[in-house]
Amino acid sequence: MGTADIEAVWRIESARIVAALTRFTGDFGLAEDAAQEAVAEALVAWPRGSPANPAGWLMATARRRAIDAIRRRAALQDRYALLAADPVIDQEIDPDRIDDDVLALMFVSCHPVLPREARVALTLRVVGGLSSEEIARAFLVPVPTVQARVTRAKKAIAAAGVPFELPPPGARRERLGGVLSVLYVIFTEGSTATSGERLLRPDVAEEAIRLVRTLAALQPDEPEVHGLLALCELTAARFPARTDPQGAPVLLADQDRRLWDLSAIRRGLAALATASERGLGQYGLQAAIAATHASAPSVEQTNWARIVRLYEALGRVAPSPVVELNRAVAVAMASGPAPALAVVDELIASNRLPGSHLVPTVRGELLTRLGRRSEARAELALAARLCANQRERSVLLGKAAALGGD
Repeated sequence: MGTADIEAVWRIESARIVAALTRFTGDFGLAEDAAQEAVAEALVAWPRGSPANPAGWLMATARRRAIDAIRRRAALQDRYALLAADPVIDQEIDPDRIDDDVLALMFVSCHPVLPREARVALTLRVVGGLSSEEIARAFLVPVPTVQARVTRAKKAIAAAGVPFELPPPGARRERLGGVLSVLYVIFTEGSTATSGERLLRPDVAEEAIRLVRTLAALQPDEPEVHGLLALCELTAARFPARTDPQGAPVLLADQDRRLWDLSAIRRGLAALATASERGLGQYGLQAAIAATHASAPSVEQTNWARIVRLYEALGRVAPSPVVELNRAVAVAMASGPAPALAVVDELIASNRLPGSHLVPTVRGELLTRLGRRSEARAELALAARLCANQRERSVLLGKAAALGGD
């Protein structure tokens, strides 16, 4: 069994292994460290002969590493004796318990005691099974930065005494919002990279979708989980048409909709239907917007009035300046650029998106449609200066240059 095979097994089984070890040891950091040591051993041992039960091998090896670590802690001899005598961990993972374990692992890694960057790194590491190198590549940060975030996160969880358990029912839905927000951050980084040379990072987006699918299986009665899954599937469906062969962005109006992934659209619509049964929240409403785009044969034939109404509903459920900016774009398509410009200018007056390239981007587009070329060129040039993604910046500069001089 080669390195790629070992990585595939780890990606599939890591959450179960870390979750089960955490339950048995009561120490989240120790469990994750022991699981990583088991993978390191597998990289050496498996090429010489792969085990019949790879997941069981990793579990048993990680258990031994955990017991060794506990034995080295003189003050925890009683716990070591208890673990050494516990036969359950040598058995197959209990299917009746593992779902709760993995769900608890998600709640721990996304705990509000951690800053957002740490939650993202820890979730990708312990739930997603990604290495520090993979996370660093995904978010364009140095490997030591990722390692430091994970280490600090584990220490913060231990210092705060965060228990490895599902939150009580009354608090679970509130905490679930934090888990969903972390998964959404991961997906959005894959769907529109905040920096770097690539517009899309499909591998990051697919990892987020995998995690959301896992969560949907664990929490089938939570409509917002299905709403987020629908949003991710419907957004990812457009990936094949969003860049040209050279990786340059292709705007929605210019996309070849025949390239859209119909299977992903069907999955997204099915998840949206499930979410709709109990009422749409912020992710479900965003998914409904994406579904409206997915069902339209062209930009011109899109039901923009419906999209405006959906953004208005989203603004009531989850108000934010980004929602208002997106509503302005929809208003421009439904009613023309003048009323949309008023929405954008109100955002600027309230200084609700300082330093974002999105506001001057939209304003530049609206001014272009209104024939105010000089002002539009200045806005697009400003947007380019503020944009950290090189592909997006090139498009903005090209639009500014196309407006020429007055």
